[in-house]
Amino acid sequence: MLNISQQQKLLQKLSPQQIQYLELLQLPVLSLEQRIKTELEVNPLLEEGQELELEQTEENPESPESTTTDSATENSQDNEPAENDYSIEDFMNDDTGGYKTQYTSNDDFEELPQPAKVSLVEQLRQQLGLLHLDNEEHILAEEIIGNIDDDGYLRRELSGIVDDVNLTYSWNITIEHAEAVLKKIQKLDPPGIGSRTLKECLLVQLDVLETNSKDVEIARTILEKLYDEFTRKHYDEIIKTLGIDREQLRSALDVIKRLNPKPGEGTIDESHNYITPDFLVQKLDDEFVVTLNDRSVPPLRINKSYRDLISRKKRNVASSDTRDFIRKKFEAAKWFINSIHQRRETMLKVMRAIIELQYDFFEHGEEYLRPMIYKDVAERIEMDISTISRVVNGKYVQTDYGVYELRYFFSESIETESGDGISNKHVKRLIKEIIENEDPNKPLSDDKIAAMVREKGINIARRTVAKYREQMNISVARLRKKL
Repeated sequence: MLNISQQQKLLQKLSPQQIQYLELLQLPVLSLEQRIKTELEVNPLLEEGQELELEQTEENPESPESTTTDSATENSQDNEPAENDYSIEDFMNDDTGGYKTQYTSNDDFEELPQPAKVSLVEQLRQQLGLLHLDNEEHILAEEIIGNIDDDGYLRRELSGIVDDVNLTYSWNITIEHAEAVLKKIQKLDPPGIGSRTLKECLLVQLDVLETNSKDVEIARTILEKLYDEFTRKHYDEIIKTLGIDREQLRSALDVIKRLNPKPGEGTIDESHNYITPDFLVQKLDDEFVVTLNDRSVPPLRINKSYRDLISRKKRNVASSDTRDFIRKKFEAAKWFINSIHQRRETMLKVMRAIIELQYDFFEHGEEYLRPMIYKDVAERIEMDISTISRVVNGKYVQTDYGVYELRYFFSESIETESGDGISNKHVKRLIKEIIENEDPNKPLSDDKIAAMVREKGINIARRTVAKYREQMNISVARLRKKL
């Protein structure tokens, strides 16, 4: 039996404008530039340029100069006239205008040109002519090269590549034939390219060495027959099995160390291999000044031609549908400009709060980093923790001590014997220094490292040392052992 009832619920819903603001807030500066370009393409009322002073009209002689509001939560419906009395001046009177960056066009800034680069795939394809392949082999080789990843490895199964080529061209290339083609590709420059495992990659590089000394022969034997012992650093077992002395093993390992484990890694484009900071922090007159790095973010304004099209003077020129279209696009442009402005204000508030809480770091360096969590910043500027998380995520700041991700300034607290808290990043740095100064013949265990850290007055357990060591990509003691 159906029952009809009424319920009252208190729900919190975000408006489309608030959602847009939150989306822009979490974008780093490069993503923001792309987002603005996309908005400029889809909204004809939005354009680049400094905001122009609104023309005065007889109907609205007191229309103020358009400026940027500090809030993205204005209610535009309060100023919205009836459909027949709609004019753009009524909307412009809500003090909404353009957004401009803090830099001017007179700034001395010139982006360095990047030289043209030939990709790894192109380099390999250019060398195929040196292999004297027939038509089938050439097409198969190009397909293999196209499946090589950025590290220079062939991660896809060779049988799958052969099946695709045979199906496309109705051929019958065998796996054995494909293996022979792959072996030729692996000896191109850089050697080892297209290998499927590290072991195969190192062996190929040994094969192309011009010298064939005793050290190379021992190195090849180690990789072919004692690879597991080599990766586990069971040096005594290798010496016993091969019947060599410690000096011969050291020389053979030196040969292996000179090989390239990632033959494709050296082809990274420099233009994609750097970080663009979102903030710049400088100390001027004993005070830290925060600058938002929005130099490349274009200033935005409402298109004047569209404003004029629906002004009171030209009311009869535009149809009702046209005015309605422009009205919607104007609303979208206005909220987008306000969202960018509010994003800027929020980011500066968060960055200033981080500087206040981590003042000793910005004054003296990494050793003075103190424990801090999102809640500390949120309480200081009276914002939600989720807002702080959006600002911090993927953002970087340039300081006198280098470029840091904002997440770097947030860390857990480790208790000391005096009862004070110390940043876990300071403890990680201490663990790293201990490992760097250890005897390479007798690496320290996690228990020993924990004991050495406790001697400095920091309460820490062995499992915590192991966790921090793994986070820093440092191997266990057994794998850190050297001859």
